[in-house]
Amino acid sequence: MKETTRDNQPKGYEPAKVWRPKTDHGGQFATINRPESGARFQQELPVGKHPLQLYSQGTPNGQKITIMLEELLEAGYSDAEYDAWLIDIFKGDQFGSGFVDINPNSKIPALVDHSTNPPTRVFESGSILVYLAERFGAFLPTTPLARAETFNWLMWQMGSAPFVGGGLGHFYAYAPIKIEYAIDRYAMETKRQLHVLDTHLATHEYLAGDQYTIADMAVWPWYPGSLYGVYGTHEFLEVEQYTHLLRWYKAIAQRPAVTRGRIVNRTSGAPGEFLRERHDDADFKTLFK
Repeated sequence: MKETTRDNQPKGYEPAKVWRPKTDHGGQFATINRPESGARFQQELPVGKHPLQLYSQGTPNGQKITIMLEELLEAGYSDAEYDAWLIDIFKGDQFGSGFVDINPNSKIPALVDHSTNPPTRVFESGSILVYLAERFGAFLPTTPLARAETFNWLMWQMGSAPFVGGGLGHFYAYAPIKIEYAIDRYAMETKRQLHVLDTHLATHEYLAGDQYTIADMAVWPWYPGSLYGVYGTHEFLEVEQYTHLLRWYKAIAQRPAVTRGRIVNRTSGAPGEFLRERHDDADFKTLFK
């Protein structure tokens, strides 16, 4: 008998009239996710010696900010020194009261700028990138056309990545069962997004044109970074066929600031590929001997 799409579903499942959460369906995040926001326990956040305090983890969204901060330092902005504290989202650190005070949405990354009075909290990775770019006057073009193009691609990434992470990444790598319909749906959209980037980068050095900007920093960890890394879908999606995207990706990967930024607040990897906390440039010296 020919298998139908319906056969690739939990047997007998029909949506209830009113949804209620379950914690027994398995999966890596089954005991972490809840339908309510807010703090679940009291936990103050540490504060280091620098005005900029980053609370994050080295996921694709977290890498955006550490790459930006390292690029600022590489460009000579010494007051961009920062402390990066690990928020382990797999252990639920994002639900501590101190972190929720900074980001009521309980998602990394989150930043506090203590150079202002009162301190400025900034959450959502795109918002942090814009905040830092405007604070330091770097990596965000001032000419109207280039500025608009930078924001075009930054907002594109913010709107598109949930299909890759929450969609394909979840159902391919994390879900307790493999659902063909879900994987096919998100693979289709991810492939389309890769083609969007590849087509654009066939005629542009960087996303906003000839300037390296916060748009590149936002997109790089996701496309195709996450597909090679946390989700392991590069072969499944035949990422190697997107030659223009890979040209751009490999060029950015060679930047010293990107080499440093991509490992901050990481918790695993080969030796020299992760740094749980970062408080000074000297923290890298033991890794890059």
